[in-house]
Amino acid sequence: MINTEKISITQKEELLFEGERLDDLHRNGYKIIQNPEKFCFGMDAVLLSGFAKIKPEESTLDMGTGTGIIPILLAGKTKGKHFTGLEIQEESADMARRSVLYNDLQDRIEIVKGDIKETSKIFGGGSFDVVTCNPPYMNNQHGLVNPTMPKAIARHEILCSLEDVIREAAKVLKPNGRFYMVHRPHRLVEIFSIMRQYKLEPKRMKLVHPYADKEPNMVLIEGLRGGNPMITIEAPLVVYREVNVYTDEIYDIYGY
Repeated sequence: MINTEKISITQKEELLFEGERLDDLHRNGYKIIQNPEKFCFGMDAVLLSGFAKIKPEESTLDMGTGTGIIPILLAGKTKGKHFTGLEIQEESADMARRSVLYNDLQDRIEIVKGDIKETSKIFGGGSFDVVTCNPPYMNNQHGLVNPTMPKAIARHEILCSLEDVIREAAKVLKPNGRFYMVHRPHRLVEIFSIMRQYKLEPKRMKLVHPYADKEPNMVLIEGLRGGNPMITIEAPLVVYREVNVYTDEIYDIYGY
């Protein structure tokens, strides 16, 4: 049973623990609890929340939700009915739950502790209209593993692989359900191959460039469960107009 009772200002103050900070999300007055010594959300999560399309009355699952940034942003940006965040690390899941309470979103967001590899066992097949994921980008062939375990789990495929993410997303999506993911362009061939293996047809793609004259370093992807072959390549997103100055589109996505 989800507790929908709002909490007092005093109770909100008690939700912040030692070493944690409260960051403003610039959406509906929402804030998020984070510990900079562990792991803080990045631009990729914010861009994914701007790329995903959630319709009224739809239910959404965010796989590997971390501190709950994507469900909270989507609750602020869309009219989606309900959002569930799945997170394997108890410390992150606990921060996410406290952020949900802080923002009085317990009637729209639920945080569940669990393993991405067990997603379909936890929720059952065909349970969600939409699945989002900002997964670890690096496998054992890419980059040095961060010595801090929460950061390592978030960035490297230590506890789950790309195939685990896509397979489980496909299982828990309803027919014609949508999958949204942010990843790295150098793995696009692998991403599309695995998506089609599990009947998630790539339908939209947007490349993200740090500067207009630089190669893309992120890609946003939408897949449709059981969709027909045809993909729309959207206009690229450029992050910086000049050093430390965002483009207008980035300011809009962030809500500044």
